Amino acid sequence: MTSSLSRILGIDYGSQRIGLSISDPLCLIAKPIDALKNDTGLFAALKALAGRESIQLIVVGLPLNLKGHHAQKADEVQRFIERLTEELGIEVVTWDERFTTTIAQQTMLAMGTKKKERQKKDGRIDSMAAALILQGFMDSTKHSRSC
Repeated sequence: MTSSLSRILGIDYGSQRIGLSISDPLCLIAKPIDALKNDTGLFAALKALAGRESIQLIVVGLPLNLKGHHAQKADEVQRFIERLTEELGIEVVTWDERFTTTIAQQTMLAMGTKKKERQKKDGRIDSMAAALILQGFMDSTKHSRSC
């Protein structure tokens, strides 16, 4: 089912998994949706998702250190963004991802998720981090940008 309204896709980039989140049609609320393996099928899967969900903008978390400068992984993320832009033809912006994984883990703990479930490497933390990245972006730009 294709939405008639545009949405924003949030991405938490990782060498093994890519956490994904999506905005509601009004671009007010971010929802974690999935995590994809960072493999050869990644861009085809992202392109299919973007088409199916009418994605008009992609927000990718950019790793920064505590001083706000590019962290070690930032170059890898920048290469990912370049390829993403080339493959999908959709505008991509970056957003500070500092502490999103830690906040996602703390949120799962606060929700009562058992330790065994929190430690699974199934992408839940990654997609929740992507939702935090996207929500931060939308909250800070809601008055200056409409979906």
